[in-house]
Amino acid sequence: MEKITALFMAIVLCALSFAGCAQKKQVTINSTEDLNGLKIGVQSGTTGQTWCEENTDSEVITFKSGMDAALDLKNGAIDAVVIDELPAQRIVEQNDDLKILDLRFTKEEYAIAVKKGNTELLDSINKTIADMKANGDYDKLTSAFMPADGNIVIPENVAPTSGETLKMGTNAAFWPFEYTEGNEVVGFDITMSQYIAKGYGKQLEVVNMEFDSLIAALQAGSIDFIAAGMSITPDRQEEVDFSDPYYSSEQVVIVRK
Repeated sequence: MEKITALFMAIVLCALSFAGCAQKKQVTINSTEDLNGLKIGVQSGTTGQTWCEENTDSEVITFKSGMDAALDLKNGAIDAVVIDELPAQRIVEQNDDLKILDLRFTKEEYAIAVKKGNTELLDSINKTIADMKANGDYDKLTSAFMPADGNIVIPENVAPTSGETLKMGTNAAFWPFEYTEGNEVVGFDITMSQYIAKGYGKQLEVVNMEFDSLIAALQAGSIDFIAAGMSITPDRQEEVDFSDPYYSSEQVVIVRK
């Protein structure tokens, strides 16, 4: 009886293992057309989601972060993840069973968003971005968060530490632009926002929330501006005013090796 039970359990475990392997189907993606018919994971509210919904007949599944999508990809629940290039690189660095395909599309530009009609703040932000690019601070910021050797060095806070507060909304799940280091939200956008606050004569308060809640929070006055690797799109331009672009990116595809 014990031998029969052991044999039965071995068969069950083998079947479960086979089912798990079967779920992780091999996909071949050589072009964006090959995304059709697949289950694609995206971060909710991003241009990756918009592009997939408008340009494929895929089943688009939303997640709170790219890393959450990557976990479902590893488990075989989805076939691929579409996300911005730099966060994708981070995900693959931390998961050696995933890879980025040699496929680039939807070039886009990140910018700071302010409430419609807030020209005073917008003009100050544009001046700060222009000054940073002219005096070398922007290059220093790029070197700090996108170093060739991969060793990020977080710059010291340059914003005032007292007085009135400028609230910056972000989603700290988008390395290296905004992410958590211990209990602190850090990143390229955070440091750049410190320069923005300095130029505006206020101290910076970072408000971390879900990406797809940022525009609503801005419109409600809960935050003063958004710095979250947010791309300029026609739909968003109807809801917010954007600064001059400060970074160019592309969408990429992550799959299992």
